[in-house]
Amino acid sequence: MGGAALLGVTGNRTARRAALRGAGSLLLASALANVAAKGLTRRPRPLLDPVPVVRRLLKQPVTSSFPSGHSASAAAFATALAIESPLLGAAAAPVAAAVMASRVYTGVHYPGDVLAGAALGAGTAALTLRWWPRRNQRPASTAAPAVDAPALPTGEGLHIVVNGSAGSGAVPGTGTHEQIVEELRRELPDADVRLCVEGDDLAVLLDQAAAAALKANGALGICGGDGSVNLAATVAAGHGLPLAVFPGGTLNHFAVDLGTHTVRSTAEAVRAGSARAVDLGLAIGDDGDPHPFLNTFSIGVYPELVRVRESLEKRLGKWPALVVALARVLPKAQPVQLTVSGTPRSVWMLFAGNGAYDPPGFAPTHRSELDGGLLDIRAIDGSHPFARTRLLLAFLTGTLGSSPVYHEARLSALDITGLQEVEQFAVDGEALPAPTRLRLTKASAALTVYRPLHPAVP
Repeated sequence: MGGAALLGVTGNRTARRAALRGAGSLLLASALANVAAKGLTRRPRPLLDPVPVVRRLLKQPVTSSFPSGHSASAAAFATALAIESPLLGAAAAPVAAAVMASRVYTGVHYPGDVLAGAALGAGTAALTLRWWPRRNQRPASTAAPAVDAPALPTGEGLHIVVNGSAGSGAVPGTGTHEQIVEELRRELPDADVRLCVEGDDLAVLLDQAAAAALKANGALGICGGDGSVNLAATVAAGHGLPLAVFPGGTLNHFAVDLGTHTVRSTAEAVRAGSARAVDLGLAIGDDGDPHPFLNTFSIGVYPELVRVRESLEKRLGKWPALVVALARVLPKAQPVQLTVSGTPRSVWMLFAGNGAYDPPGFAPTHRSELDGGLLDIRAIDGSHPFARTRLLLAFLTGTLGSSPVYHEARLSALDITGLQEVEQFAVDGEALPAPTRLRLTKASAALTVYRPLHPAVP
């Protein structure tokens, strides 16, 4: 647990995921070995007569010998680390092996107890992949070839707005927004960088920056969270400007999927003029006004579920936070009544992703592609008896894909009507008043974004 804590404070995404998977696997393996398995087997401990006194423990255990709980915990932790990072797993393996060997050396376990515990621990760590799939380390792909965007070696012509209210004022792995401004000026000394502070209107600043970028034949830049990036993408697409996305929020979903999860990686793409065209999702209301989304659209319990999950995941990690969020949100939630493609539906959640998301299920975390012209549609049916209980059990048992309450499809468009009782929908985490009808569709290759030729792994 101390090792997990040290990994957690490093700020490295992979190390944090390894720490969370390791701690969770250790706790689960320890419970299975020390409570379930030992209670069933009740095997006597080895006789201590052949063991020299100097090698014996000061306090002898009295529980069942089979399996070794220490071995199960050590193997679970090391295996979990290896799942996320082979390097961390290799570092933990000798320590785990020493723990296992010590149980035989001190005479408190038979070799078979240790082997069984190690198998139980490693299997438990592997089983966590059912609930918490390993994150794809590759940024999302784009099938479209490179597109023309101005190369700005010193940043001249690039007008960047930094949203100082994004996140909590301190961006993980980057620093405060003032520090980000300084880094931007170091990386792109001739760029125009404006910090949006309390009292400023971000939309107005973006419009002003876009007008200046158009005059200079340059580009628009945004540093902020996903809501800020959504607004900047709308402005950039409307003016036909390429967009440079610098991470400046708490989670930075689009920047991470794009492969621009650091200021330097985006700056390198701007200097080289390396860019790609990506799709924009559109939620078009009955007034005809489109609400673009770079990441996700949702109706129902999903906006609240995401809000609770994201408030906890910095401390607990995404998947443990999701379990807690489910326990908090689902008991109080009510399904919404709407009509999907002409068919009346009762749904807990309707989710649409801009591009293909992974993993399957109702808690997608990252994208495998940024274009392709399709929406990733997922829905939780609220018409089945005990739908909430069945949903939670399906999630915990890893059988969501075969559950009758869960549906998914890849579509180019989707019509949603009968929204009179729906108060709001969300695009990229921002809640908006719901109209009486919506059409979800895609604007293929509608936005040009700077992206390194070889995107880095987050």
